[in-house]
Amino acid sequence: MNVLLTSVGRRVALLRAFRAELASRGGGRVLAADTSSLSAGLEDADESFLVPPCTSADYVSALLGIVRRERVRLLVPLIDPELEPLALQREAFLAEGCSVMVSDPGVVRLTRDKRRCAERFRELGFDAPLVVGADELAFPERLAYPLFLKPADGSGSVGAVRIDDAAELRFHLARTCWPVVESLETGEEFTVDVFVDMDGRARCAVPRRRLEVRGGEISKGRTVKDGAIMDAASRLAEALGGCRGCVTLQCFRGPEGRIAFFEANLRFGGGFPLSYTAGANFPGWLLRMVAGEAIPAFDGWQDGLVMLRYDDAVFVPGLK
Repeated sequence: MNVLLTSVGRRVALLRAFRAELASRGGGRVLAADTSSLSAGLEDADESFLVPPCTSADYVSALLGIVRRERVRLLVPLIDPELEPLALQREAFLAEGCSVMVSDPGVVRLTRDKRRCAERFRELGFDAPLVVGADELAFPERLAYPLFLKPADGSGSVGAVRIDDAAELRFHLARTCWPVVESLETGEEFTVDVFVDMDGRARCAVPRRRLEVRGGEISKGRTVKDGAIMDAASRLAEALGGCRGCVTLQCFRGPEGRIAFFEANLRFGGGFPLSYTAGANFPGWLLRMVAGEAIPAFDGWQDGLVMLRYDDAVFVPGLK
């Protein structure tokens, strides 16, 4: 079986996880695609491909060409902007014998809008930040601070900022495209990797405590077998509807045990290698699902495993 990881960037650890799981199932190649030749993931892949940006009208056709030529059975997208184009074209890939591990277009659009996403969490009965409406934002002096502002379609914590007074709010509103302003949540911050099968059932949930973050991505973390978070995250992933594969949820656990979800990314998160090393074999389960196998519920991953990430380098002579 051949697997294609798109927008691979620096996801070398994830790529190697798929390679290991393919080897355990009799072999196969891990292919990688990106828009830039300056991608560590391209260098580590068994074969690499340069493709147009996911905003290009030629993006899907370029990937379909790779799938057809290389007999790819599984395609795994790794960044948010490519999820909807690929979700809309899942049938075209299936016609080529390739499963695209992406959720349905409706839930992809919902989770790409952080304002609507938080509101939907609350509609489904889960705690989430309160979104400040446009009418309230017109009178910053009347609001209770601190607040939190971020781009509604942002990624990697870019543009996300704590707001402590009306002057700061005006400043950042004027400089943020499509801003969303919410109540500021506090407590321990977790990312939860949830595996959802083809029938929309959550089969595993791994909370990862974010001990240190760099550039919006976890650099130090610990697995925490918190039953309340695991249960709530599993129920939320199922309640959203139309999810499949890896669903990455983010939440705060307050001092009194309140769990507030504030974001959902329907793809592998950058810190997923921690969950994989702890025993949550999402790559292997994806390969099994594509082969038509059922995935049983699993909670036997290692509690208290700490990940300390560090920088490594790939050296490529003559690359331009």
